Amino acid sequence: MVSDSRRVLLVEDNPAHAKLMMRTLREFGEALFIDHVTDGEAALAYLCRDGKGQEPKPLPNLILLDLRIPKFDGLTVLQRIKEDPQLKQIPVVILTTSDAEADVKGATDRFANSYLVKPIEYMQFANLMRHIGTYWTELNHAPRSNN
Repeated sequence: MVSDSRRVLLVEDNPAHAKLMMRTLREFGEALFIDHVTDGEAALAYLCRDGKGQEPKPLPNLILLDLRIPKFDGLTVLQRIKEDPQLKQIPVVILTTSDAEADVKGATDRFANSYLVKPIEYMQFANLMRHIGTYWTELNHAPRSNN
């Protein structure tokens, strides 16, 4: 059984980035459960528990959200999360290639919990993911979910 504080939703459309992110996050042990979706529509369906006939998955305790994703962009997904009374307490970390001021402001205006720019260099990217994993899954204390 996955601990209530160790469930992550990764919203990332770049397969190479997703693979690296999941591999480095899994360094925190098999108890860390990662669900991966590749677009905004799938993220909202997951979070709104639209299992399309399947048993809905428990809500994540952390969302790693790219801004440049298909169907609904990351800012739209973030806004819907933070407007929903059942989802707004979930920490959302924006993890994107954009360092544009408009994106940073858009994310903070929509109450992102953190905004991180993906480094281009592989080792820096892997190191960033290790820090994210340590902080959000081991050090950060969040309210217990009622899923």
